[in-house]
Amino acid sequence: MTRLIELSHRIVEGMRTYPGVPGPRLGVHLSREASRELYAPGTEFHIGSIELVANTGTYLDTPYHRYPDGPDLSEMPLEAVTDLPGLVVRAEGARSVGPDRFAGHDVRGRAVLVQTGWDRHFGTDAYLHGHPYLEPAAAEWLVERGAALVGIDSLNIDDIPPHGERPAHTLLLGAGIPIVEHMTGLAALPETGFRLHAAPLMVKGMGTFPVRAYAVLDG
Repeated sequence: MTRLIELSHRIVEGMRTYPGVPGPRLGVHLSREASRELYAPGTEFHIGSIELVANTGTYLDTPYHRYPDGPDLSEMPLEAVTDLPGLVVRAEGARSVGPDRFAGHDVRGRAVLVQTGWDRHFGTDAYLHGHPYLEPAAAEWLVERGAALVGIDSLNIDDIPPHGERPAHTLLLGAGIPIVEHMTGLAALPETGFRLHAAPLMVKGMGTFPVRAYAVLDG
């Protein structure tokens, strides 16, 4: 039987994803009570609204996030973000993830998901400080060997010193490789033998957006 594994965090009112980024605000465009005035007796609906920063929860970065001439959310083909053969690279306990972690793996055409275990801190102050990240040499290694997508269960795929560069974003997005950050549940996946789906909405003029990332296990 096919098995599905959830890889996204639930979006809830006021949640913290990243330092300085306000949490989402949920609202009601049409309440059930008000809708009763519009429909036959016994018929009612709820239409909600949400205000959120695009970098909320588990989200996908497109090249437009880093480069003004890169493809945005509306220009990413489905085959770039869905039904990708997956590979999990275990890096729990590492502060920085170097190219040695990927040695011996065939990453070409694969969604490469880096499991650091940092998702266990999501929603706490600990999540916001001292997170694991991808070393520039590792990002370069993945680009050179043709990874299709790179994901991580951490605050950011880069280290984030104030006014610092973001080499992993620069290298991966510059090569057209989308990034998924703040993943969860990677420990439940096998190393291989699954396919990743992480499609965002087709929003013109935006470079990032939350995704419902999940894995389909083979067999």
